[in-house]
This record gives sequence, C-alpha cells and structure tokens, in this order.
Amino acid sequence: MNMKGKNILITGGTGSFGNKFVPMTLKNADLNKLIIYSRDEMKQWEMAKLYDNDSRVRFFIGDVRDKDRLNRALDDVDIVVHAAATKIVPTAEYNPFECIKTNILGAMNLIDASIDQGVSKVVALSTDKASSPINLYGATKLASDKVFVAANAYSGKRKTKFSVVRYGNVMGSRGSVIPFFNSIKKSGVITITDKEMTRFMISLEQGVDLVWHALEDMEGGEIYVKKIPSMNIMDIAEAVAPGIKTEIIGIRPGEKLHEQMIGVEDASYTYEYKDHYKILPNIYDASLDPSRIKDGMKVESDFSYTSDNNKEWMKADDLKKWLESNPESL
Repeated sequence: MNMKGKNILITGGTGSFGNKFVPMTLKNADLNKLIIYSRDEMKQWEMAKLYDNDSRVRFFIGDVRDKDRLNRALDDVDIVVHAAATKIVPTAEYNPFECIKTNILGAMNLIDASIDQGVSKVVALSTDKASSPINLYGATKLASDKVFVAANAYSGKRKTKFSVVRYGNVMGSRGSVIPFFNSIKKSGVITITDKEMTRFMISLEQGVDLVWHALEDMEGGEIYVKKIPSMNIMDIAEAVAPGIKTEIIGIRPGEKLHEQMIGVEDASYTYEYKDHYKILPNIYDASLDPSRIKDGMKVESDFSYTSDNNKEWMKADDLKKWLESNPESL
C-alpha cells in the first residue's frame, strides 16, 4: 500500500471502522496527514487523546450533509475513505428523511467536493444490504453505490476516481449483532428473529484490508466484495452466551432472512479473484475494460453470493475463539 506523503481524510472517522482504520493506517503507511472528519465532538475529543503525540493526525468537525464544510476539509487531500452513514436498520425505517440526507445527499456532496478539490481517489464503504434491498438503509446504500460508480464519468477532466467496498456484518461494530446479544444476555434470554437466519461475518481488520486493496487496484467504478464466512444466528448466540435460553420473536421491520452481497442481476459484470469478487460498472462498456478485469475470472451467469449459499462457514467455536482474542468486540 503506497501512501507515502499522502493526505488522507476519513468521513465518519470516529465510528467503529474509523477506530480500526486510523491506527492500522498510521502503522502501515508512510503518510503525511490523516484527517478524521465527523460530527461528534465528544467522540473526537476521546479519540484525540489516543493520538496526542502524532503530528500526522488531525480532527475536523463536520457533517457530510454540509457541502461547504466538506469543501474546506478536502483542501489538499489526496485520498478519501467514506465511512459516514446512518446504518442501523430500524432507525432508518423510522427516520427515513434523515437516513436519505446522510446516505444519499451526503454521498452526492462528497462527490462534488472531491472533484472540485482535486482528490485523487475516493473509496466508499457499502453493505450487503445494498444488494436487492428490502429496507430503507439498504435502498439508500444502493443509491449511494450507484452515484459513486457513475461519478467516474461525472468527474470529467478532473480524473477523480471513485470505487466502493461492500461487506457484511462487521463483528463487534456498534449496532451489530454481537454487541447487541452481549447487551441483552444479562436478562437470561436472547431474542432471536428466526432460527434459520444467516449473516456474513467480517472483522474490522479485514474491512480495512479491503479498503487498502481497493485503493491500490481501482481504476474507478468497481465494487469490491470480500470473500467472508457466513454464520447461523443460533451459532452466534451460542458463541456470545453459551447455553442461554433463546426466544423466537419474528423478523423485525426491514430485515432479511439471508443477506446478499452479489445478486444474479450483477453476475454479467462480476469477476472472481482469490480473496474477493469485483462487480464492474455496467455503463460505458467499463465491464469489458482489461485494466479493470486484470486476472479475474468471470462468474457464471446464474451466480449469486448470499449468506445461505456460501461455501465458507464460521461455527460457534470459531467465533468463541475470535471473541477471546478480541474481548473489546463484546
């Protein structure tokens, strides 16, 4: 990962992803400056105490809804990682206007500001819920993915490149299933929506690695999908609270029984690699571009990548071992 002398900005940088991306990037990249852009002053204050002696780290209070503030923050920035989002599914269902303002209008603001300020590369974080979405959060992230892909043509002569990384449930991130189960296990009962439910599982470290790979590999318009294991929801409950009683309560508003990262409709533009898949843009013949395909193998026309048809599975014992090594994820 060549970031020598670069200035990097991460939106939503005080969230779960940012708290892993920042230390990993500072350790592994010889960058000039890393700017944490977020709207929560308390989180910034707490995070700043961790990097008091690192002159490379800067903090910038701002909201992706505010284009003028983004323009100011992106002055002399080379690379942007876009992690800011309204992401909790029930919250989005009951506050749709706010979710749209952050996830769609915020993405549009970032695209405009990045082009205007001459940013070189932008990688946006997405979610499995953006593939064939049934909830508002997924729908807004699908729209966000679409505008980031299309932005490569929109940028014109400025040549700012935009790509997307997509992955599933991030183990231990705020609002995800592991800390949720851990928070309710004291009651002696864990509520389960459906015992057949499955989810993709990815660590924050793997998420950061995928962003780094995208920054090195991207030509613009690609959606990178990490190959990661699936888990059954009952196994997750067993790993977090062994032997605990479970209660089936039914699927919540906006939830799927199984998640999907690549649908059949994307198969015609999808290529497989050792550790990931890559969905290429289906506009301007970009999906036929050898510089984007590289050494990828095109998937079958009926291919889909869902949490129930996955080849790789994580069992309860596997997650228990991971939690023992990562107790902060509970």
